[in-house]
Amino acid sequence: MNKNRKRKFGDRYDGWKVRSLDLFFPLIPHILRSRLDCQVQFEEEVEIAALEKFVRKLRKETEMTDLSLFHVVVAAAMRMISQKPSINRFVSGRKIYARNDLSLVMSVKKELTLDGEETSIKAHFEPTDALGEIWRKLSDEITVSKRGETNSTDATAKIVTLLPGFLMKFVVWLLRNMDHLGIMPKFINSVSPFHCSMVLTDMGSTGIDAVYHHLYEFGTCSLFMAMGKKKTVVKQRSDGTIGTVRVISLKFTVDERICDGFYYASAIRQFKKLLRHPELLLTPPESVPEDPGLPKEK
Repeated sequence: MNKNRKRKFGDRYDGWKVRSLDLFFPLIPHILRSRLDCQVQFEEEVEIAALEKFVRKLRKETEMTDLSLFHVVVAAAMRMISQKPSINRFVSGRKIYARNDLSLVMSVKKELTLDGEETSIKAHFEPTDALGEIWRKLSDEITVSKRGETNSTDATAKIVTLLPGFLMKFVVWLLRNMDHLGIMPKFINSVSPFHCSMVLTDMGSTGIDAVYHHLYEFGTCSLFMAMGKKKTVVKQRSDGTIGTVRVISLKFTVDERICDGFYYASAIRQFKKLLRHPELLLTPPESVPEDPGLPKEK
């Protein structure tokens, strides 16, 4: 992900236009114009016994004393996007773009009560970040939110909601069309929870299993992942025996227009490999490939 890539005509400040596509792909956004028309949903069940041991070990031996399974899943997801950059594309204005940022949005309850205030946090990562950096950045964002401090996302939303209904409708309409053209103010993009690489919701923290969540029509997010509660199930183990296994359910909703099914499958296989071998997340990746749809820079 080369943030210093020279912008060309047709590029946006938040992404580069993907120019090298299979013959049919440039046509798809004109046929499937709505993100809701082309969302694909699937589920992956992941065994977590080894992951839980890994987390407990790092809690004892490193500064990450509050490390959780959630942090490891986030690190694996960010590494997957880093190594499979076409997953980080988005469709806007009937065109496909390669995002030039790696970001995650999640909702956080300031208090785990029915009337506890909910806020969205937006964390930005580098493609080379290892688990330690992911943990630190997430912890910093969550700590600030739970302290009750108003972040930029909440402050901006509050200003918009104070407007009269007709004016609020106009502002949202204006922002939607400006985003469509790639000229929405950068500040709005930076605080918007709808403009990110992935939205992740931890349903397990509420005591229920993962759900399939729709993609947002506003914004540029092409990937939504929901993480369910930890549970014990009876299934066939990898050695062929039948017994109880600790698992979590991960449910994905993706925009089928940004890449083909084989690429998605390759990305998910790598994601599952990282969860089977989380020690790979302790060090940065050996290299960070660029989106194959972008022309090579001279």
